[in-house]
Amino acid sequence: MRWAAFATKLAAVLKNTHSRLRLKILSNADNAKAVSQFDRREADLVVLRTDAKVPPRARAIAILEHDLIMLLSPGNKKIKSFDELKKQKKIAVWAEGDNSASFIRSIFEFSDSPDTASKVQNAPSGSTLDKLFASGFGAVIAVTHATRVMKDKSYEQYAKKGGFTLNAIDAAKALARKIPGISAETIETGMLSSSPEVPDDDIDTIGLEWLLVAQSRISTTTAADLARIVYENKAELALDDGFASRIDPAETDKNAYVMAHPGAAAYINDDVKSFMDRYSDMMYLGAAALSVIGSIFAAIYAKITRVCPEKASELATAILIVAEKIEHAHTMDQLEEVQDELERILRGVVLGLRDGTISSDGLETFKLGYEFVRGELDIRREYLKRHGDSVATLDDNVAVVKTARSA
Repeated sequence: MRWAAFATKLAAVLKNTHSRLRLKILSNADNAKAVSQFDRREADLVVLRTDAKVPPRARAIAILEHDLIMLLSPGNKKIKSFDELKKQKKIAVWAEGDNSASFIRSIFEFSDSPDTASKVQNAPSGSTLDKLFASGFGAVIAVTHATRVMKDKSYEQYAKKGGFTLNAIDAAKALARKIPGISAETIETGMLSSSPEVPDDDIDTIGLEWLLVAQSRISTTTAADLARIVYENKAELALDDGFASRIDPAETDKNAYVMAHPGAAAYINDDVKSFMDRYSDMMYLGAAALSVIGSIFAAIYAKITRVCPEKASELATAILIVAEKIEHAHTMDQLEEVQDELERILRGVVLGLRDGTISSDGLETFKLGYEFVRGELDIRREYLKRHGDSVATLDDNVAVVKTARSA
């Protein structure tokens, strides 16, 4: 019900902020089915975790939540390595839903033989940490929301009894580099328990992210509006159990596991803010007030006299306009016209960088937009080859959201 509850809150926020966007919420039995329907283009938005099979056309709008993977052992018994973990007779995966156990088997390489794979079992419904250890589990791997960990007082109550040890995953950074979709995370001192402190020092572990993703075909304007509303209304979107209470911007790096939607990236990188908005943070520094004001007037004068080089990031807007035209190209000829326009923009940037009329400021933003649009052109070309000129269009004012009734 959590993802449906988040979608309901998002729908209410859109309505309360008088947004032109509206959500139609369709529930599913589980998150995997919701992602599958999103993959079939039956929905425009979906909430997914990064261990899911991410549809190729998924583009990130925001990071809603982080899941931590915590390796727990009874009493003062430490587990220092994967080899020691594999020696345990029984290992419980303590998580919502049934899909986490297969993920744990995979990343800790428990699937190399039936004997080791059978050691990893889903914790029974309603389990607690003390009950799991009392029933003979030598280790418990908890997969839980970071916000929930900070609010859960049961860890502190059990720690006061000397009940468990939180073990570091020393290979966390290596695993994050090796396995797509997982991230290196830090469990900070006292995060599980403040008295006694658990952990008593920062430790490394791994994690997963919950993302709000949109179809790549959603227009840049729609994605930017959605990103703005999500980031500006974080408090209203948080659920009572803590989910989505610390929403982060989507990763805009081109190497991100799920590429940010260009519209969201534009908002995140301040490309949709006004000229004065870009200077507002500096204006509040106080000590440098005079120099900042001088810089603003100098920039305004430069714009009027046209002696200031144009930023590459500002030309990203032209790229995003081209992206919007792709979904309206119903023939190969129309698509070629769009590609010609894209290449003209690129040539203009290259020439401008050479002669100094365009600065390299924001070049990474421009490159991200260009590479995304080139990819969308290829996708559209293949689509037209298969389907000819019969292409359905999408009303940007209505987005369909698939949600899961349970994790």
